[in-house]
Amino acid sequence: MKTIKVVAAVIRHENKIFATQRGYGEFKDGWEFPGGKIEAGETPQEALVREIKEELETVIEAGERIAEIEYDYPSFHLSMDCFWAEVVSGNLVLREHEAARWLSKDELYCVDWLPADRALIGIIEKALQSTGKDI
Repeated sequence: MKTIKVVAAVIRHENKIFATQRGYGEFKDGWEFPGGKIEAGETPQEALVREIKEELETVIEAGERIAEIEYDYPSFHLSMDCFWAEVVSGNLVLREHEAARWLSKDELYCVDWLPADRALIGIIEKALQSTGKDI
């Protein structure tokens, strides 16, 4: 099975997390953390900064790595490196997504997450509980 290596940003601001709804492709309308494929020669953090700039016209700072999610979709294996992120500049313009929401901790399950991203929600909750921090 083909493996696709991607990165995802869990963008935090004022106790909320940014979620996006896919606007194209096989998983159109599913909710995800923004990001994309790692290109040859890039570190995961460099790929994340580039992808968010391309997709959302926003510069972020890639912070601490949260987890690496491994998920088998029917036609490929996804390996997703996930990082906390914060906006440095820009206004999160939706260039490839059809919708976006800022979700509080109580709203994390209010959207229909894609399966790999859904796996990340539990990890985010545990990370927040262990540090005693809010989002």
